[in-house]
Amino acid sequence: MKVLTYINSKMKLLLILLGVVLIILLIVQLFAMWGQRNIETYPYAIEKKYDSFEIRNYEATLFTSVKLDSDSCKDASSKGFSILAGYIFGKNKTKEKIAMTSPVSMSLEDSMTMMFMVPKKLQKEDLPKPENSMIEIKEEPAKIVAAITFSGWANDQKIERYKEKLKLALDAEGITYTNKFYFLGYNPPYEFFNRKNEIIVELNNAVEYLK
Repeated sequence: MKVLTYINSKMKLLLILLGVVLIILLIVQLFAMWGQRNIETYPYAIEKKYDSFEIRNYEATLFTSVKLDSDSCKDASSKGFSILAGYIFGKNKTKEKIAMTSPVSMSLEDSMTMMFMVPKKLQKEDLPKPENSMIEIKEEPAKIVAAITFSGWANDQKIERYKEKLKLALDAEGITYTNKFYFLGYNPPYEFFNRKNEIIVELNNAVEYLK
């Protein structure tokens, strides 16, 4: 009888602990989702929609960037995020903090470049000088792209799969494109639900797709 009582008490304690963990997890997820609503995003206009992708017109925008000697999105994103997050969280000459924006952009090439968008209210001359010499401040020109969206957690295999899916969809529509592909990730690492990812590619003869 004492053994059963002991087991029951342990089970109750375990259930209570699991309940507390689930509540904390739910609070963190709700906080992450709420925070995403207030984050400034890379501005664009939708020019045309297709079944599996859309054509977008992105504005010229300022970015902080770091070039990484890796062809693995997983490896490059971990290192790149650490470097750029350090810069906006105060690892710069004046210890200033800069607001986080969305999405995080990663060029899909042999040497990948990760980019954080600079908030619109800041100009290049307003930004503090990075402590890390790998960080560059550069303006991405206005561009016309095709974009495909997918959910869940992104990895190298999934990114490559949706890159190929986008290429096949563009080929089927007779839309020509460059070799400038990018991965866009919209969620922080600790957000489990409503994850959003995109692959975009710059188009040839972009003026044809303007309204």
